[in-house]
Amino acid sequence: MAGDLTYIPNTLIDRTFREKIVLVGVLFPGVTPEELDHQLDELALLVDTAGADVVARVIQRRDAPDPATFLGSGKVQELREICLAVDSDTVVFEHNLSPAQQRNLEKILGRTAIDRTAVILDIFAQNARTPEGKAQVELALLRYRLPRLRRAGGSLSQQAGGIGTRGPGETQLETDRRRLVNRIHHIQKELKQIDRTRGVQRQGRARGRHREVTLVGYTNAGKSSLLNAVTDANVETENRLFVTLDPRTRQRQLPGGETILITDTVGFISNLPHDLIEAFMSTLKSVQLADLLVHVVDGASDDAELQIAAVREVLHEIDADEVPELLVFNKADVPGSRARDLSKLYPGSVWVSALTGENLDELIGTIGDRLRTNDRVVTLHLPLDRGDLVAAAHREGEVIDTTITDDYVALRVVLDPVGVAKFSEWRVVT
Repeated sequence: MAGDLTYIPNTLIDRTFREKIVLVGVLFPGVTPEELDHQLDELALLVDTAGADVVARVIQRRDAPDPATFLGSGKVQELREICLAVDSDTVVFEHNLSPAQQRNLEKILGRTAIDRTAVILDIFAQNARTPEGKAQVELALLRYRLPRLRRAGGSLSQQAGGIGTRGPGETQLETDRRRLVNRIHHIQKELKQIDRTRGVQRQGRARGRHREVTLVGYTNAGKSSLLNAVTDANVETENRLFVTLDPRTRQRQLPGGETILITDTVGFISNLPHDLIEAFMSTLKSVQLADLLVHVVDGASDDAELQIAAVREVLHEIDADEVPELLVFNKADVPGSRARDLSKLYPGSVWVSALTGENLDELIGTIGDRLRTNDRVVTLHLPLDRGDLVAAAHREGEVIDTTITDDYVALRVVLDPVGVAKFSEWRVVT
């Protein structure tokens, strides 16, 4: 059944300069008030990151969305009065709006109505830095806007005629839509070319036999800070959502001598827009192809378990849920952090503080141990007179230790399965 609107004002913020936002959440059957509050809290953080202020929250209880206005005509009128009372600029819905619902809401409310997806896309648009990141964000934006395309004022006037253009012609709306579709196709071609270039780079890395570790996690969990802490990467870090959109890869040597590549990726979030996942697939391939995923969790968050579940849901969506995972609970230095306690609840996990460097040695050691379980570090005993085999071992893999005895040359080398097969005759199982 539909219930009354609950209006929660926010009077503790300075509303002088920034856009004023009213948040709207609907309590559907099966969703608890606490869960909806958590969703709206996260939406408020997204709005703040986008550069606006939340001036009120509106919560309604319904059995199902209204097809025309999501809330129902009567409730939308009540929402309109609230917007007038707080002088809001925009209304943001926690739930996805259809193009028709969005148009109807804007007509009744007299102001912009958007959903969570639009806010996330806006943040991504602000933070994209590289040509690839900008192209990925533009692609997601165009896909989102295409079904919502409409002419200002509702007019669909015909284009001017001329030789070769007489007859019904096409409306300006159709022309705009065609241009958007053409732009989408152009960006897709650009991203395919970038993906091919990345493929060549990955092949080069594979020949070097460097194993790849990819950092994943909820946005603002501290992945970039951890990359800086373990590799001296000196990448930008801020206490904001979605600061990192473009992957960064750095080298790190493990205690056993192996060199690994560590890649930082875009942060995940619950209900991550599907168009964004599609647009960022070329970037997310580093997640799919990793030897190990280091899943960084904000140990100071009250919602750490929910964030773990949200990240794993995205990993499943991009077909990366079979990649080995190491849970790392970060921010152990924050007062009240549960990082240490959570690491005890998840066997095999590690707690750290990327800020202070506490327990990073254990993390690096654990990464090395987890990678070695793939049995890619092998020991070879090669004849002293077979310099050609020693040279071949250096070509095939990464030699991390060499010992010369009276009888043979002992090598510890990182090899892929093909390399292991080539040297099977000289391999020593320890």
